[in-house]
Amino acid sequence: AVVVVEAIFYRLQRGADAMSAALAALHEVFAPVTTAVLTTMAAFMPLMLLPGILGKFMLVIPLVVTVALAISLTEAFWMLPSHIMAARVNFQKPSRIHGLRLKLLRSIRRNYCRLLVKVLRWPKTALVGVLLLMLGAVGMVAAGLIRFDFFASDPLRIFYVTVDMPTGTALPDTMATVQKIEGRVRANLRENEARAVISYAGQAFTEIEPFFGDRYGQVLVSLNPRGSDGREVDEIIESMREEVVNTPGAERISFLRLAGGPPTSKPISIKVRGDDFNELRAAAAALKAALAENPAIRDISDDDSPGLRELVLQVDQDAARRAGVTPDQIARTILLLGDGAIVASLQHQSETVEVRVKAQRRQFDSLDQFLQISLPAANGTLVPLAAVVQQTVRRGQGNIRHYNLRRTITVEADIDKTVIDTVAANNYARERWVDLQARFPNASLDFSGELDDIQESLDAIGVLFLFGVGLIYLILGTQFRSYFQPLMILATIPMAFTGVVLGMWFTGNPLSLFTMYGVVALAGIAVNSAIVLISAANDRLEAGMSVLHATLYAARRRVIPVLITSLTTIAGLFSLATGLAGHSLIWGPVATAIVWGLAISTVLTLLMIPLLYRLSMNWRYRKH
Repeated sequence: AVVVVEAIFYRLQRGADAMSAALAALHEVFAPVTTAVLTTMAAFMPLMLLPGILGKFMLVIPLVVTVALAISLTEAFWMLPSHIMAARVNFQKPSRIHGLRLKLLRSIRRNYCRLLVKVLRWPKTALVGVLLLMLGAVGMVAAGLIRFDFFASDPLRIFYVTVDMPTGTALPDTMATVQKIEGRVRANLRENEARAVISYAGQAFTEIEPFFGDRYGQVLVSLNPRGSDGREVDEIIESMREEVVNTPGAERISFLRLAGGPPTSKPISIKVRGDDFNELRAAAAALKAALAENPAIRDISDDDSPGLRELVLQVDQDAARRAGVTPDQIARTILLLGDGAIVASLQHQSETVEVRVKAQRRQFDSLDQFLQISLPAANGTLVPLAAVVQQTVRRGQGNIRHYNLRRTITVEADIDKTVIDTVAANNYARERWVDLQARFPNASLDFSGELDDIQESLDAIGVLFLFGVGLIYLILGTQFRSYFQPLMILATIPMAFTGVVLGMWFTGNPLSLFTMYGVVALAGIAVNSAIVLISAANDRLEAGMSVLHATLYAARRRVIPVLITSLTTIAGLFSLATGLAGHSLIWGPVATAIVWGLAISTVLTLLMIPLLYRLSMNWRYRKH
């Protein structure tokens, strides 16, 4: 819309009537504006194909942007010219404000052209300078000057204290311990800091699945909105962590902090896989102890839930043979005392009905009393069960989870993201496992959780970025009927990336997957300025101008709409990028990436694209 209006006003200022100005302007800018909109769509549309949780969460953005761009194109070409004609804009008697505006625009064009002429006189110096700037941006990322937080999210003002009691704990005992913890939580909260504090037993909610059982309990803390002197959720948790975690009676106490954005796993989520459960438990315990040595890793837990105590009976073959009792008799007797044995089946109304025989229900006061059950021997005597079996009492397994057909215990932990990021934390776990591997040769690790989500999203974003750039190249090649000019326009993308890196470094925002998403979208926005510049220069060349004059004319002619287009986009995102209305770790970095990327790429585009255009066209004409 800015380019169309500027083209119409340019002709109105030179005395053309509204109809002639509108038709001539549309004839001039229809192709470049359409191409600019299509390239932006081409950058956004592939993002609809982003898989995983991030793709579902962000799907609405490319969808809305694509529809909005299509509608804006219709408005700019059909409705906007009619609005200008209906307004009866007339510059024959310019106002004082209009005169000041023209004076400002002439000053901008004059100073810009002076700077551009200097760049054109020293092409090697300018190109080397920009190249060094781009390499510097890459070096800043490689050197770790840009903080990574791939799933940066805005914490919700709510958290849980999860309580795991020893197996076999009665529900009232669990509730009593949970209420003690609730008291300690309340003692560490400031006045009017909490909206509600609720405790319950018998269930516990987690990021993966809810747990049910008498041994589970939880304290839910809902906080009031943070005031000017209020504390962050992490500050509140850390202030009470030591006192709450040391509450006697519980087997494990951990904190669960909720965050906005797409649901993700914990930063550390490691599957310990093997076949022997005892070795698995030992390996998981050793891994948890190793993780606990790092102060930046906290709230370490696993999903190994021990079951109730169980009695394991194994037939003593020699004793059974001497007593004249067969293993089948022993198994059948125990089976009758439990679920019973199916001895027959019959048909009733086309349904098979099983006949199950069970022993009369008996109450045993102790295991010894149970083991005195009599078994009939071959000689007619009765033999106690304890005489023909070997008994072992052990702790059973509450759940046996499998991953890729092997038994698995998942170890999870949270991290202090101001000290360590997800990738570094998982690398630390890998390094510690190298030291532990020899003790558990049959166990292996599978890193999943947030690291899996990061890898999946990074792989997909990379492919979709290349796909979007390919679409942009095809659109530009169709518009300019050239193989090289689209590459010249695509040079604005690394310029925009340079701006993104500088923006992240200056503002201290983390480089997240949402920021990467913004960079992909920025690729479609950044090329728009180059499109209108090169389109105007090509028109002047076809009209008979020299390469130098066509380059300077196009630059002077398009500098104002390019600046206005970029500044309006920056203005729209400025408050979100700077956090004037509240800082968001999800959308703030995305806006920052676009604002800084667009600002730096606009400046570099206005200087580098004319330079590249002049060099390439001079080389082409010399070649021919």
